Order: sequence, then C-alpha cells, then structure tokens
Amino acid sequence: MRPIWKWIIGGVLLSILVLVGVIWYYSHNWKPIVEAKLKEVVHYSTNGLYTLQYEDLDLNIGLGNATLSNAELIPDSAVYRRMVEAQEAPNNRYHIKIKKLRVRNFSLLDALSKKKLNIRTILLEEPSLHLISEYHSFNDTIRDKSRKTLYESIKNIFTAVNVRDIHMDNIKFRYTKYEAGNRSVMNLEKAKVSVHDVLIDETSLEDTSRLYYTKMVLVEIPGFEYDLPDGFYKAKFKGLKINTREQNVLFTDVEYRPRMNKATFYKLKKQNVTMAVLKFDTLRVEHLDFKELIDNQKTLAAKVQLKNGAVDLSADKRYPKYPAVKIGHSPHQKLMKMTKLLRLDTVVVDNVSVTYHEMSGKYFREGSISFNHATGVLTNVTNDTMALKKDRFMRADLKARIMNTGSLHAKFGFDMLSPTGYHTYSGTLGPMQATAFDRILRPLLNVEITSGNIKHIAFNMEGTDRKNWGEFRFDYDNLKINILNKVDEKGTQSSKKVVSYLINHILINDSNPDDKGEYHIGKVNYARVPEHTFFKTLWQSLLEGIKQCTGISKEREAKLMGLADTGKDVVDKGKDIVEGAKDVTKKTGNFIKGLFKKKDNSKEDSKN
Repeated sequence: MRPIWKWIIGGVLLSILVLVGVIWYYSHNWKPIVEAKLKEVVHYSTNGLYTLQYEDLDLNIGLGNATLSNAELIPDSAVYRRMVEAQEAPNNRYHIKIKKLRVRNFSLLDALSKKKLNIRTILLEEPSLHLISEYHSFNDTIRDKSRKTLYESIKNIFTAVNVRDIHMDNIKFRYTKYEAGNRSVMNLEKAKVSVHDVLIDETSLEDTSRLYYTKMVLVEIPGFEYDLPDGFYKAKFKGLKINTREQNVLFTDVEYRPRMNKATFYKLKKQNVTMAVLKFDTLRVEHLDFKELIDNQKTLAAKVQLKNGAVDLSADKRYPKYPAVKIGHSPHQKLMKMTKLLRLDTVVVDNVSVTYHEMSGKYFREGSISFNHATGVLTNVTNDTMALKKDRFMRADLKARIMNTGSLHAKFGFDMLSPTGYHTYSGTLGPMQATAFDRILRPLLNVEITSGNIKHIAFNMEGTDRKNWGEFRFDYDNLKINILNKVDEKGTQSSKKVVSYLINHILINDSNPDDKGEYHIGKVNYARVPEHTFFKTLWQSLLEGIKQCTGISKEREAKLMGLADTGKDVVDKGKDIVEGAKDVTKKTGNFIKGLFKKKDNSKEDSKN
C-alpha cells in the first residue's frame, strides 16, 4: 500500500505546488491583465461614454483580495454630445471618485474556469458621486433599438457576477440638474449605502424579488437642506431611510419653508400670494414600487403617512392679487392633468394642524383661523384611468378641532373621470362658542361676536365646475354681534352701538329655531364665480346656507334698504338711524359674507 500513499501524497503536494506557482505568477503578472480587462468592460458596457482611471491595484490572488486606490470613473463630455446628437444619450451621467475600493474573498478559480465571479464583500472608502441630470425628450419615446442590459455588457467576460455585500460610508453626493437653460445644484454629505446580494446573470434582471439585480438596498442620509431654484423656498429633513426590500421610505423632521421672514417674502413677491410653511415629524411611504419610480417616474405606493405636523398658510391683503379663471382647476382635475402616473391607495393624516393667517389691507392687523389636530384618510388617490374604471371616486374623511374648540368632521368625494368636475362634500360641526372666531373677525373685519352658542351644523352638498347645491342646517342661539370703531389714540376700541343693534334685532335671527319657533334650513343653489378657486366656491356655497339659516333673506335686506331710504317709523333718531341703517346695508353683505369669507379663504388656502 505504501506506493499508493506515495502517489497520493505526491499528487497532493504537486497540486499545491502548481497552485502556489499559479498564485505567484498571477500575483506578479495579473495587474496589466486585470487593468486591460477592467477598462475594456467599462468602455464596452458604456459605449465609450466612461473611462476608468486608478492609481494602484493591489492584488492577492491567494486570499482573493484586491484593493483599487484613488479610482475614478469619468464621463467623456465629447462622447456625450455625440450621443445627444444621435438621440442615444441617457438623461443622467455620473462622475465617481473612490479613495479605496476593497474587494474581499473573490474566487479566482471560478473566474478562470467557469467565467463566474463570486465576491463576498466590496468596501468603498470615501466615495464621491456627482450625478448630472440633463433631460432629453427623445428618452420618452419608444426606441427601435433597445439598450443593452448590464448582463449583455459583461457576458463575453463573465457569465455571472455575484456580490454578497457592498458597503459605502460617508458618501459625498452632488446633484446637478440642467433644465431649460437653468442650472441647480444639490449637495449631500455623510450618506450611507449598503447593498445586499447582487446577482448579474442571464435571468436575474427578470427576478421580481430583485431591484436591478439586488435583493436589498439600504440608504441612510443623516441630514439635508436644499434651497429651491425659485429663490424663495428651501426644503430640509433631519433623516432619510430607504429600504428597497421592505419598499419603505422614511423622512424625519421634514420642513418646507421660505428662506426669508414673512415681511421680506411679500416685499419681494409684490403680490398677495399664499406663503406656506410645512413641518412634519414623520413622512412615511410604504410599499413603494421603486422600479416604476426609477424607470418611469411613476409613484405607486400602498400608503403615505403624515404624522405630527403643522401647515401654516399666510396671505397679505396689503399687496395686489391678480385673479384668473379657475374653472377646471379643482384638486381632482389637477391630479388628472399630471403628466406622471400617481397611485396611492391610502394617505393617512395623523395629528396635523392647519392654520391660515391673513394680514388686513384695511386695518393692518393679522387674523388667523386654525384646524387643530387633524386626522383622517384619503383613499384612491390616483390619476390611473385603468384603476379609476373600477372605482372612479377619490375620497377624503377628515376630522379636526376648529379653533381648537369645535369638532369638525368633513367628507369629500371626487369623481375623477367627470368631465364637469363633479364632487360631493358633507360634514358636521359639534357644539362650540361662536366667540372663538373673534381671532379672525376682529383683526380683519373690525367686528366681534359677543355671544353665540353653536349647537350643531350639518351640510350635505354636491358641486360641479359651474355650481354647488344642497342642504345646510345650523342650530344655534344667543347670537350677538358688535361692529367696532377704529382703535383710538389711547388704544381702546368701542362698538358702534346703533349699527350693532340694528344688525342684531333687524337683520339676523339670534337663534334657530327663531323667536317664532320657525326652523330655517338652507336650500343652497350657488352659481360659481369663475375666478374663485375650488375651496372658495365651496365655502361661498356654505355661506349661502348660513345666511338662510340666520334669516338673512334677500327680502329682509331689501326691507332694510327701504327703511334707510324712507326713514319710516324712525322718530327719535331720524337722521342718525337712517344713516346707521345705510351703513348697516352697506356692511351687511360684506360683513356677513366676510364673517365666513375669512373661513373660506383659510380653508381654500389650507387645501392648496
């Protein structure tokens, strides 16, 4: 048996010597071979758009380790321009720099014998990525010549490439966008990216469990702030996490706000536009289709959550406003006009407060109205006509504390396929004191509600582009209003007693049912003013219901006008009362409309 063992041992030793010899040979002669292959792969796979440069390649064949030092992937601008002329250029280019690229535990034998490259880990130290985006319309059209896949680009060198893990820490990211002759730049630092289980072979691209050959991509960005190109706003967040396997995106401490204070904002704008400040502790997207988002800019997700936030909207009537026709610009109509597909199954609003502020152009004071701690859901938020054929309505069911006092519950239904913009809205408001609205009435209209118990409000309305109609119910009692004088030199403000008396005793009912026991129901049939926005039209229609419930009919206003013209039944204060009545007539429409018009504007702008 000894000769057999000698042959076995000898064979093993010979194999080891051959392997050591191969390792020694390639360790000393592999660099030029690898360098040539690397540059060939980069050039061939990118149609000459990119070149690869590096300072040094340290190769240890025995351990299966390689380190690339000061590597750089450089786009060739001349090649890119030729590709643009041939309408073959991609929208995005990349300029990548890496201090160290460490490849750990790759199999040389598999690479040589089977043309399969297996790598356990790739580590990138201090990577710097510059993404240059330049939109080309020809990329939106269907090409006769399809682009090569990554596998098609490497298959002559490797039949398969598998990398278990890729780690990138402290990434510096720069994004430059060219659009319509304008250039905008965004920078990120200290980002972290981990990629798990990369497989490039003949079938992996079609594997639905993978996103671009990967099983999972994790992205963490610790902080970000970006000045928007409009020169007025900036966006920021404290943290961003992306998990492609779980299909989730999480933003924390998100803000969208002007770059300057309110006074400077309006001085620069020189017109009365809505200024917005948005803050959310949490903005979460669940089950997002990353492939559709990246490939086709389609946003498809099961759920979006807005949690613990505030939306502050402001207007300044000291500046001019330029009205335009708003027909066809309702929220659902705007959604249907979006060029990119959007499909969100559910949008959850969780503890978000909405406040509208307005600076009076007459009294130079700011009033506000708030909808606190709003919660609710929006469903079927989509412009996907195929999905809308199954259910054509987008719906919203929302609750809030108006002025942090009364419980408001509102429901909306939007017929997304209606050519006339058909929609419905209904709601209720629970018990509250009407004096809560003085926070907006006193600064903006120079009036106040001295008393009033709102017991219950209920409305059920329908609408189109041209009109709104439906029923409005308003139960209240002890409603009293004061018209105020201007603030005097001492800083005090008194009421116009005669005018206030006439409004409270002649123009409006102080309760519903009124003092005769008659219960007033608003039967609304409101024709839209074309220049009014969707939400202003909505609240103007509700105002019609309020006026009818409070007894302010056209006939009553006409009677008051007749009293002002003739002075009948006015003895003691003849001229003063007539002048007061004229003043009432003038103010009534504006005042009572304005009483809720401010709410109109607040709702309108909070929705925009």
